[in-house]
Amino acid sequence: MAIATLLGFSLTSRAGDETSFKENTPVSTEKAPPLPIHTIEGVGGLVITPIAYLVNPGPAGTTLGLPSISTTYVNIGRKDLEAAAITETLFGRVELGYGIDRLGTGTLPDDVRAVTTISIPDHVILHNFNARVLALPENSFDLPLPAVTMGACYKYNEGISGINNDLGNLLNTIGYKSNNGVDFTLTATKAFSKVLGRPLIATAGLRWSEADQLGFFGFSNKYHTTFESNLAYGITDWLWLAVEFRGNADAYQHIANPNGGALVDRADNWWAVGVTTLLSRHATVTVGWGRLGPVINTTENKCLGFQVKYEL
Repeated sequence: MAIATLLGFSLTSRAGDETSFKENTPVSTEKAPPLPIHTIEGVGGLVITPIAYLVNPGPAGTTLGLPSISTTYVNIGRKDLEAAAITETLFGRVELGYGIDRLGTGTLPDDVRAVTTISIPDHVILHNFNARVLALPENSFDLPLPAVTMGACYKYNEGISGINNDLGNLLNTIGYKSNNGVDFTLTATKAFSKVLGRPLIATAGLRWSEADQLGFFGFSNKYHTTFESNLAYGITDWLWLAVEFRGNADAYQHIANPNGGALVDRADNWWAVGVTTLLSRHATVTVGWGRLGPVINTTENKCLGFQVKYEL
């Protein structure tokens, strides 16, 4: 069942509406609703987890979909995150995306300076280069199958090597190996047209990654397998409520702060809830709250985020 059908619009499927596989079935050329939104890493999904539906693929038979752009801000307690993303879908089956993230490290430079007298930068920049393939459209073979995407994301952190050098390669002793790595994802999404009278979209996926804190603190030399999932519920045709879970592996060891707390704490799983408003067939606004647990040197369980996304 396509998002467009769930919303009550007579529009083209985003993820393989069953009618698009039947011969002589007219296909609308109107624009589908601007869902899914962008993750902070620059793929189609919610804010921290992907959805198997591709972004803005265009009507069936489209060779080159139109681009989609977004900007996101997250207040992570004593830290902050700014993200920008752009995606482009080809042939309705391949989504290419780029996301750039700036993480302000908050009190970490002060904590490091108090212990070592060394000054480190107050932010890191993470680049995300994404490619996803719709391996199985939803409802293929006239069966109630989920949409399935396979993805790869090359990540490059342009600040963490300098921080490690400033600290005399201290991060190497706790598991740091490189300033870049590749995440691999497998994501399945299924839409249900009537749950308490409204549409529900359920997603579950696996991720294989070497990253610590999504890559904001670099990459280890060992892949970990984590689980991620989300649910999105259409309260009305223009308002959606969503909840997300993202598993995070303990890629690094703990470094205690002699003054109390931690200089580097073990990563925990991330949770988020949010509300997305469809302003038009092109634009969405999302507001969310997150519980991230330890983020390097502080625990952040009261995070507020905001995203604006626009599809051409």
